[in-house]
Amino acid sequence: MVQEKYSDIIKEQTNRALWEVENVVTCIPDAMWEKEYCGMPLWKHVYHMLHSLDLWFINPDDPGYANPWFHEKDLNNLDVVTNKLLSRETLEAYFLEIEKKIKNYTENLEDDMLLLKPEGCKYTRFTLILAQHRHLHTHMGMIMGVITAETGLWPRVLGLEGKFPDGEYEKYF
Repeated sequence: MVQEKYSDIIKEQTNRALWEVENVVTCIPDAMWEKEYCGMPLWKHVYHMLHSLDLWFINPDDPGYANPWFHEKDLNNLDVVTNKLLSRETLEAYFLEIEKKIKNYTENLEDDMLLLKPEGCKYTRFTLILAQHRHLHTHMGMIMGVITAETGLWPRVLGLEGKFPDGEYEKYF
């Protein structure tokens, strides 16, 4: 791993986190997709996590930001019951859009940009990125915990030094 610039470290750790998100979501058994945890179906916990990543990682005050095509009021809010159901395929497609957007952003990120605030935002880029890593892994921990409790299987993560799988791989440890 290149560790000469903070932006390189952010890019590497973000790519690792995104790989882990995709793996963990694929580890959710179909029988658990609509099952409620803390009063909300598991898919809604996934959507909340992804929507926050989409909105907050780059600039939550970007006037050009648009919610995803399937979004409706409070769909991302874990305190509000909604009637809509999001399929695995919808959330997997949404994740791929977020992944592409964030990888493009981190690819063009430089150290001198980290302590600057995006247009219209009260937080620095570094604050937003670090806050989203914290938020993301709070929810990832919960999702991994329910998967492990329900199935006895532990979804694979990369950690700091694990190699990114190339081709087929075992999605659990």
